[in-house]
Amino acid sequence: MKKEFVTYIRTLQNTITSALEEVDGKAKFKEDVWKRPEGGGGRSRVIENGTVFEKGGVNISEVHGTLPESMQQYFGVNDANFFACGLSLVLHPKNPMVPTVHANWRYFELYDANGAIVDQWFGGGQDLTPYYLFDADAIHFHSTCKKVCDAHHPEFYTKYKKRCDSYFYNAHREEGRGVGGLFFDYCKETDAMSMQDWYNFVTDVGNSFLEAYLPIVVARKDLNYTKRNRQWQEIRRGRYVEFNLVHDKGTLFGLKTNGRIESILMSLPPVVQWKYDHHPKSGSEEEKLIEVLKNPKDWV
Repeated sequence: MKKEFVTYIRTLQNTITSALEEVDGKAKFKEDVWKRPEGGGGRSRVIENGTVFEKGGVNISEVHGTLPESMQQYFGVNDANFFACGLSLVLHPKNPMVPTVHANWRYFELYDANGAIVDQWFGGGQDLTPYYLFDADAIHFHSTCKKVCDAHHPEFYTKYKKRCDSYFYNAHREEGRGVGGLFFDYCKETDAMSMQDWYNFVTDVGNSFLEAYLPIVVARKDLNYTKRNRQWQEIRRGRYVEFNLVHDKGTLFGLKTNGRIESILMSLPPVVQWKYDHHPKSGSEEEKLIEVLKNPKDWV
């Protein structure tokens, strides 16, 4: 399973970065291959200052070694070794009418002192963070998510959509980070789902990413925008930063396991504002977005 998923994410990284370069038409991904002293490494690809994408990263990693004590306590294990691999991406478009997107698909194994697997699971998802809300975009993104979920279990979309709304939530702001999508974690073998079944589900979600996101980019990337629109985008990007640094478990795991800091923080946008006590004007498009972020909708 480990080898199979590593092969999958390597191929998926190539597929996604090629498609994104084609849509951007100008910028190319810069690649960094890195090694982790404690074991493993990764291949980070970052795109910057493009026609469409102001900054983005599509990274894969395969890391292993002794689980740090703090993470042993988190997982409730002693003297455990681990293996973790996954693909993580974040794209911050230049045009405020194009939403930011995040996705991650990962696999994890825990071993005892003899090297035997004592636990294993999949996790991941994909979610959309617009700055200006186009209902059609949210409906398309969620419809794509639902279609891939329905092919595996009739309850998956409803279950993982709710988890996404709950997870990507800035509790200190009492608002969601975006309009959601899917979030699933600790997908383990059960009587109903084998690890191969979970592999098939997670890889199908990964394969759906470009279908879910690229049509939105193509529809919005050439829309006109103003300096005020751009200012709002930068303010909302600040909320994105707040979530990743305050709440995100993936960021915490990377930092606690001595991950590569540039790859962990590639998710942060390049230009951000924090304006004191900022509130959108009543009845504005900006306020419309906030209302949805405070009250998640069922898009499909």
